[in-house]
Amino acid sequence: MPNKHQVIDGKVVVLMSHGQAGPGKSASIQLYSATELDTRTGRGRLTLKASLKNGESKKVKGIKAIAYRVKIRVDMEFGIPGAMAITSKHENKFFLKSASFQAQGTQSFICFDCNSWVYPVERSDDAPRIFFSNTSYLPSQTPEALEDLRRGELCCLRGNGTGERVESDRIYDYDYYNDLGNPSKGEGHTRPVLGGNASCPYPRRLRTGRPRSQEDPSCESRPVMPSLNVCVPPDEQLNPRKLPGLLSNSIQSLVHFLGPGATSLFRDDYDAFDSFDHIWGLFCSKDDGRSVPNKKTRHRKSQELLKFPLPQIAAEDKWAWKSDAEFARQMLAGTNPTRIQCLQEFPPVSKSTGALSSIEEYQIEPSLEGLTVYQAIHRKRMFILDHHDYLMPFLGRINKRGVVRAYASRTLLFLRDDSTMKPVAIELSLPGAAHGSEFNRVFRPVPASRGDSEAALWQLAKAHVTSNDSAYHHLVSHWLHTHAVVEPFIIATRRQLSKMHPIHRLLDPHFEDTIHINALARQVLVSDGGILETTLFTKKVSMEVSSMLYRDWRFDEQGLPSDLLKRGMGLKDPNSPAGVKLLFEDYPYAADGLEIWTALKTWVAEYCTIFYRGDSLVGSDEELQAWWWEIRNVGHGDKKEETWWYQMTTLSDLVETITTLIWTTSALHASVVSGQFAYAGFPPSRPGLCRRFIPKEGTFEFAKFLQDTERYYLEMLPGRVEMTLMISLTETLSRHTSNEVLYLGQRWSDWTDNQEVIEKIDNFNWNLRHIGERILERNKNPNLKNRSGPAKIPYEILLPIAETAERAPPNAGRGIPNSISI
Repeated sequence: MPNKHQVIDGKVVVLMSHGQAGPGKSASIQLYSATELDTRTGRGRLTLKASLKNGESKKVKGIKAIAYRVKIRVDMEFGIPGAMAITSKHENKFFLKSASFQAQGTQSFICFDCNSWVYPVERSDDAPRIFFSNTSYLPSQTPEALEDLRRGELCCLRGNGTGERVESDRIYDYDYYNDLGNPSKGEGHTRPVLGGNASCPYPRRLRTGRPRSQEDPSCESRPVMPSLNVCVPPDEQLNPRKLPGLLSNSIQSLVHFLGPGATSLFRDDYDAFDSFDHIWGLFCSKDDGRSVPNKKTRHRKSQELLKFPLPQIAAEDKWAWKSDAEFARQMLAGTNPTRIQCLQEFPPVSKSTGALSSIEEYQIEPSLEGLTVYQAIHRKRMFILDHHDYLMPFLGRINKRGVVRAYASRTLLFLRDDSTMKPVAIELSLPGAAHGSEFNRVFRPVPASRGDSEAALWQLAKAHVTSNDSAYHHLVSHWLHTHAVVEPFIIATRRQLSKMHPIHRLLDPHFEDTIHINALARQVLVSDGGILETTLFTKKVSMEVSSMLYRDWRFDEQGLPSDLLKRGMGLKDPNSPAGVKLLFEDYPYAADGLEIWTALKTWVAEYCTIFYRGDSLVGSDEELQAWWWEIRNVGHGDKKEETWWYQMTTLSDLVETITTLIWTTSALHASVVSGQFAYAGFPPSRPGLCRRFIPKEGTFEFAKFLQDTERYYLEMLPGRVEMTLMISLTETLSRHTSNEVLYLGQRWSDWTDNQEVIEKIDNFNWNLRHIGERILERNKNPNLKNRSGPAKIPYEILLPIAETAERAPPNAGRGIPNSISI
C-alpha cells in the first residue's frame, strides 16, 4: 500500500539561563500548515504534539544552548508549515532561540527565528505560544490558512489600558511618564506626569501596570529597590546573552565604590578633590598591566582592578582637554556632535523673549582673522553652541537650593581656514530681577599663561558651557532623541504589525532590548534620586527640561540630512547621494554619518521595493496604515496636530520613515553613546554640574579665586561622589556587551527565506565595509585636523562593522550596534 504519511524532522534551539534545566519533554510543539486549510477551524491544518527530546548541549559565546531533535508525523496532504505552537509545562520560563523543520525527502528547511521567552502555559492564559515562519507577507497576501492566526496573534498583544501586569503578560499598552516620582517619600520627591498635557508633553511609554500610588493616584508606585525583573512582555526582555554582559559591566563600574579609600568619597570634609593628582588617582596609569608580573606588581595590579581605565581624553596628553582647540573640536567629533549650528544672525536673539545677546562686535572681531562679524556670517564661518533659551525658565529653581550654580550659555565659534573651530566668546546668563530681564557676562579667550587670572576665568566659563552641554547630551541627545521617541514606534509595531509583516521583520533587530532598557532607566537613571538627577546640574527638573525640548522635536528632522539642513551645517545638493553637502568637509560625525545614511537608505529602499511594487500597496496595507495612525495619534499623541508627519501614502514616505527610524536606533544612538567614556570619563573635561558661579572682581569670592585659581576650579567641579558616579555611568554606557551585540548590517542567521532580501543585505554589508575603510583612511589624513585633535582621539565612533569593533577594547567607542540596547 502507498505510504500515506510523511515525517517532518525538526530542531528546536533553547538558550539556557541562570543554570536552569532545559524544558525537555515538558514542552511540546505543533505545526500549522501555511498551504492547507482546515475548514473546521478556519486555520491551517494542525499536527499532533511532539515533545522536545534528545537534547544536545553546546556553548555559544559562553552561553549554554540545547538543540532538541523532534520528529512530527503528518499526512501527505499537510502542505508546508507556516506557524508553530509551543506549549510548556516546565516550571520555569525558557528562551527559545530558533526552530527549523525539513520534510522527509526534501532539501528545503522551514525556519523560525523566535528569540523570545516562553512561559509555562498556566501563566499564559492556558494558550500555546504562536511563532510564524520566516516567510513575510503583506496582509493582503497572507495565505488563507494563516489569516486567522495572524489576526488572533495581534489581538492577543493589544491591551485595553487597564489592569496590572505580570512578567509573563504579552500585552502592549501606552502610558504616560507617571512613574518618575516617589510621593510616598514626601513632597520633595514628587515629579510631574509627562505626556498627555500641554505643560509637559512627552512621548508615551509602555504601560507596566504597577499599582497606583496612594499619595498621588495619578502616578504609578515605584519599586522599593531597582530590579532587572521589570514587567515587560517576553519579546522585550533581555535575552540570556545580553543579561550577563549588562550585569558584568554594571558590577565592574560600581566596584570602584568599594575600593581602598572609597569611604572618603562619602565624607563631607572630603567633598572636593584637593588636586588634580587626586583625581588622576581614580584611574589606572597608561602603562598598567604591560610589565612582567612579580610579587610587587601583582599587589599593585590587584589595587588597579578597583580603579577606572584611563579615558582616551587623557591617554596621550593629560591636559589636552583644557585647550580651546579640543573644546571646540568636540562639538564636531565628541560625544554630543548634534547641537552645534551655523549662526544666522548677530547678535543672537532669544526666540522666546526677543532679548538680544550682550555679545558685542568689538569683543569678537579681533578673533575673526581679518573679517567683520557680518562678513563671517555671510561666508558661513560663524557658529553657535546654544544652551540659552530652554534653560532660562529653569535657572531660578535650579539655583534656588544652593546645591549647584548654573548659567544658561551661548558659545560663539569661528571656522578657521584649516576647518578647525576656535571659540571667540562665551556668554553666561542668569535671570534678572525684573520679569524677562537677564544678567549676562561675556568671556573671551586669552592666551593661557601660568598665574593669569583672565585665562583662569576663561577656563571656568568653558566648564559651565560643558556642564550645559553634558546635561543636554544625557537628557536630550541620548535619552529623549533616541530612547524615549523610539519607544512608541516599538509599541505600535508590536500592536499593529504582524510578525509576518516585512516591515516588522526589518525593524525587529533595531528594537531589541530597548523597552527593557528604558524601563530600567526609569528606575535608576531618570527618576527621582536617579543617577542623572544626582550627577547633572538640572537635578529635580531634569525630565522637565527634556519635556521642554520635546516641544521642538520633529520626526522628519531626525534623519541626518534634514538635521544638517535645519542646523545650517549642510546645504541642499541634488547631485549628492544624500541630497546634502557639508559646509566643510572636516565635520567627522556628519561626514561619516552621511555615508552610512546613504547606504542605509539604499538598503531600506531595496528591501521595501521587494514587497511594495508601487505606491498603491503602501496606501492599501491595513496593518501599515494602522501602525502609522497609532504612532502619530497615540504614541506621539502630544504631536498629533503637527503638519510635518509623513502621509504614508507613497513608497517614498515609507522608505524615508523606516530609514529615519533605523538611523535613530543605530547610528544616531551610537554617535551619542559609544564615545562617552573616551571624552567624559575624566569629569573635569565634561563636568555634569558646577558648584560655584564665576566670581566678580571686588568680591570676597574673587579674592579667594586669586589666591589659588586651581583650588577654586576644583571646588567648582562636582564633588567626589558625583564625579565618581559619573565616571561609573559613562564607563557602563560606553561598553558594548560583547557576547550579545549585533552591529548594523548584521542579523541572526535564517531570519528570512527570501533570497532577494539576502542578496540586498549582503550588498548593504559590502557598502558598510567600504565605508569603514574610508573612515580609517580619513583618520590618517593630516589635513583633516578634526578627526583627531589635541587629545589624539581618532573619530571611530561610526565605524560600522562589528569585525572592526571587536578588535578594540570595550570603551574605545567603535561599532554601531543595531539597537538602543543601553
